[in-house]
Amino acid sequence: MDFKKLANVMIKSTLLYRNFFLILAMDLFFLASAFYFAYLIRFDFIIPQQFSISLYQLLPLFLITKIVIFYFFDLYRGMWRYTSISDLFNIIKASSLSTLLMVGFILFSTRFHGFSRSVFVIDWCLTILFVSGIRLCIRIYFEHFCDDNPGSIPIWKTLSTFKRKYGDCKRLLIIGAGNCGEKIYREIHDNARLQYRVVGFLDDDSDKLGKKIHGVPVLGQIKDIRKVINKTKADEVLIAISSTIPQKMRNIVAECEQSGVTFKTIPSMGELINGDVTVNGIREVAYSDLLGREVIRLDEEKIGVYLQGQCVLVTGAGGSIGSELCRQICRFRPKCLLLIDRAEGPLYEIELELKQNFRNIKIITLLLDVQDKKQLEKAFEAYGSQTVFHAAAYKHVPLLELQPWEAVTNNIQGTLNIIEAAKKFNVERFVFVSTDKAVKPTSIMGASKRVAEMLIQNQNGCGLSHTQFIIVRFGNVVGSVGSVVPLFKKQIQKGGPVTVTHPEVTRYFMTIPEACQLILQACSMGIGSEIFLLEMGTSIKIDDMARDLIRLSGFEPDVDINIEYIGLRPGEKLYEELIIEGEGVVPTNHEKIMVLKGKDCNLPILNGKIDDLIQISMTQDAKKIKAKLKEIVPEYRPY
Repeated sequence: MDFKKLANVMIKSTLLYRNFFLILAMDLFFLASAFYFAYLIRFDFIIPQQFSISLYQLLPLFLITKIVIFYFFDLYRGMWRYTSISDLFNIIKASSLSTLLMVGFILFSTRFHGFSRSVFVIDWCLTILFVSGIRLCIRIYFEHFCDDNPGSIPIWKTLSTFKRKYGDCKRLLIIGAGNCGEKIYREIHDNARLQYRVVGFLDDDSDKLGKKIHGVPVLGQIKDIRKVINKTKADEVLIAISSTIPQKMRNIVAECEQSGVTFKTIPSMGELINGDVTVNGIREVAYSDLLGREVIRLDEEKIGVYLQGQCVLVTGAGGSIGSELCRQICRFRPKCLLLIDRAEGPLYEIELELKQNFRNIKIITLLLDVQDKKQLEKAFEAYGSQTVFHAAAYKHVPLLELQPWEAVTNNIQGTLNIIEAAKKFNVERFVFVSTDKAVKPTSIMGASKRVAEMLIQNQNGCGLSHTQFIIVRFGNVVGSVGSVVPLFKKQIQKGGPVTVTHPEVTRYFMTIPEACQLILQACSMGIGSEIFLLEMGTSIKIDDMARDLIRLSGFEPDVDINIEYIGLRPGEKLYEELIIEGEGVVPTNHEKIMVLKGKDCNLPILNGKIDDLIQISMTQDAKKIKAKLKEIVPEYRPY
């Protein structure tokens, strides 16, 4: 027997009973006081003899009735350190019911002979005031003067807690006087361990200027940051705006940098999967915050129809897109989630995370290469997946230019293996994650992804399968493995230089959570053979991105850290496109998703040529591979 655990349980039980009887005793005292003061107020503090007799006769019945009603309204199960508006409503309801019962009893028994009607009204008011007041005092005590240890604390400790709460805390200025700012304030205020004191808010809404949130004033607009920081002597700034335009975010960051204070932000609503804003989510401002992407509107009911209760398979589950897809898929409560990847480290990490955060979902991990057709078919046979997300691919453009045979075997042969397994085992829905580099490709990587797109489209376009094959195409993802942002960060940490290929090179960017949410949404809209195009906004100059990242790191471009232009790498383009000539853009009912209709059937182009391409890849002859890709993808322009 674990005596330590038993002792802890006994201590907790003793404390619970002690607290119950303590609150009960206090309620009895204040209920009696309310009834007595009701008589005093009604008779100008001189109670006539005849009414004092009725007071003492009714008092025990009043107390018993009220305590019983209070008990049934759960007024003795609450934790009074967390007293809320709902507790106040329960007190009002319990007091009203008990008063009505007593008034009804006296009305039918004595017709109010020898009783004053106004006493009951005054008693009702005083009961609510006293009972809610004592609970409010308990909450104030725990919020301001007490730590989490059970039991009472001495006065000197209370005073030291008060001094610590207001003396040694960092002074925090919150930008954004909306719901996010208010929630952050409450959490900071309720948790003394955070060691922060909110000194003010800033907001561009002129209606909020001069007003207060929980007693803390809105001191000005965002343009007044430096002036307000100097006035309040703020130590840190928290940007509590869930979504904003990029230029506005850049201005806020620039003002904070010039003022010399530390600044942080809350995650965007896209990152907050469940929408909860907490202090634990506060982090340093990242480049993704400067993109200013709008909050995505998801039709969760429609997504849940094809994910809830199903077995879902994700290839490339250890990658940036694959792992985030897994996290978001788990929101919709699938029966099981099958993770496939050839990289054991990332696969192990996402497995641990999902098993910890989604305990009710069966998580299955397979260390498996999509090039291994036999093992793939065994996985499909064993687990019977209904939906497949194919995110596994080689994506590094310069590396694949040097080894084009790897792009063929992984991006094309691997995709073909997954397609055939899905068809053989009657998968209901197959989603292929593609890239804007497949549009008018100049690289081996882009050409291989375009061939994979053609293979996917043919399945429904040529009537080869009843499985719904869907393609989702989008641009670069900020922070993904192999993207430019991690490279720039490493170069900045080393003191530079930051290398940019060309001063005019541009790319489309979106965040990882946004990309995955739109993938899930697009899939709920597909019926087969479509290419869904995610709205990427405006393209961004890589040069501007490098300069923004340098400034976010606290340095000045070309002063503290130099930028060097090294020229376009093999297979790279100055700018990317999202639509192939001949693909008709069809709007959807989602403002961030378009659907493209290409050729319905490309079998005359693909017949025999895919097999030839795979055979050539075995010889590792780069020239022949490029020539064969050119036959299959006429718009391919090799570097």
